[in-house]
Amino acid sequence: MRAAFDMNNRLQALPYSGLMFAFGCILYLLLWKDCEVNIITMAYIPPNLRRSKDPQRPSPVPEMLEPIFNRKLKLGSSKHDAGASTNCIEYGDHAVHRSFVCGLDNNKSISSDHFEEVPEEPDEQKRSVTINLATDNDKACANISRSPWESIAANVWPDVLSACNIVKNEMEEKPKMVARFGNILFDENDLLSLESASEHQVAETAFKAMRTCFDTGVPATYMEKIVHKVVPKIGVDFVQDKDIYHVQLYDGTRQILCKCTVKEDKKLELYKVQLNQVRHMVADIFCFDEDLDLRLALYTRSTLFALPDDEMNSIRILINSAIPDPKVKGGLRWPVGKSYSGNYTVVGVWHNEFKSYKSPSLKLKVRNVDRFLFKAGTGVATIEINLKFRRIISDIQDGEIDTDSIYNGFKDKLRLIWDHFLSWED
Repeated sequence: MRAAFDMNNRLQALPYSGLMFAFGCILYLLLWKDCEVNIITMAYIPPNLRRSKDPQRPSPVPEMLEPIFNRKLKLGSSKHDAGASTNCIEYGDHAVHRSFVCGLDNNKSISSDHFEEVPEEPDEQKRSVTINLATDNDKACANISRSPWESIAANVWPDVLSACNIVKNEMEEKPKMVARFGNILFDENDLLSLESASEHQVAETAFKAMRTCFDTGVPATYMEKIVHKVVPKIGVDFVQDKDIYHVQLYDGTRQILCKCTVKEDKKLELYKVQLNQVRHMVADIFCFDEDLDLRLALYTRSTLFALPDDEMNSIRILINSAIPDPKVKGGLRWPVGKSYSGNYTVVGVWHNEFKSYKSPSLKLKVRNVDRFLFKAGTGVATIEINLKFRRIISDIQDGEIDTDSIYNGFKDKLRLIWDHFLSWED
C-alpha cells in the first residue's frame, strides 16, 4: 500500500507534459510485447540494371551494361586505333570474280576435305561471284571433248583480255598475273547439302549461296616436290634466296606496305613503299579430281615514290623502332608506345623467306610466310607456292603479237600447271 501511495503521489507531482510522455512510453512498451514488427530491407538497383515494365523498352543486355567510360575512353588519338582494317583486299571498279568446277562427274562426290569452318574475312571487299558448273556447254570444265585446262582457258581468257584493257586505259601500273595453289574451302555448314552431290545434281544456286575462302598453305612435302622435281622440268633457273619483312601501316584513310630487309646490326632497312594490291580479275577453279585447287588472279600494285617529308619521317621512325624477334608471330615487335608515329599505326607484319626461279615466261616463288595481324591478334605461318606469268600481260597490252598466239601460250601454261602443280606427288 505504501508503494502504491508513493507512486500515485509522484504521478500527481509531474507536470501535464511529463505525464503524457510517461504514458506514451508505457503504451509503447505494451504494444511492443504484443505486436510483431517486420523490417523490410530493399537493395538499391541502378537505373540501367532495372527491368523495364514497358514491352517496347526491353531490359538491358550485357553490351548495354558496359560502363560508359569503357565505351568512350580511347587511350590515344583515334587515328592510332588499331581496329582499322588490317588485311584489306581491294578490287577494281570493274573487277570480275568467277569460280569454276572441275572433275565433278557422276562417279565422284564432293569430299568432306573441302569443308571446314570458313574464317571470317571482314576486310575483304565483298564481290558477287559467278559460279560456272561442270556442264556440257562451253563453260564446262569437265567437258569430255576438251581437257580441263582447255576449258578453263576458253572461259577465263575473255576476262583476262577485258581486265588488261581496262587497266591499260585507266591506270599507269602494269598488271601482273599469278597462279596460286591451295584449297578452296566451303563452309562446313554446307556439307550436308553437297557431300553426295554430283555434276548433274548440283544447281548453280546451291554454289552461289556458299561461303568460300582460298587457303594458300601447302605441306612441306609438296614444296620439296616443286623444288627438286618440278623446277628442273619447267625450265626455270634459280635466281635468289631472300629474307624480307613486310610492315603494314594505316594512317586513318589507307594502308601502305613497307618492304624491308635486315641490316647487319639487326635493324630493318626500308627499300620500298607500296599501296595495297588491287585485284581486277580472279578465277577460282575447284579441282575435285586433284589434290589442290587453283586461283588465277590479275592485279596491280602502286609504288609510292614521293611521300611528303613528314610522312616519310613517321614511316622511318616506325621501321627503325622495329625489333626482329623470331620468338614472336610475324617476326617483329615494337617497344611499348612505339608502334605508332604521326598519322601511322602498325597494323600487320609478315616475315617472308623465299626462293625465286625465273624463265623468260615464268617466275616461281617458293616461300615460308609468317603473318601477324594486330586487329585480330592472331598469326599464321604457311608455305606458299606462286607462279607468275611474265610475258602474257605485256604482250596483250603492247598489241604487237596476235591475240591467238598469246592465247595459245596462256593455254600451254595452264597445261603445265595441270601436269605439275595440282597433285602432291609427281
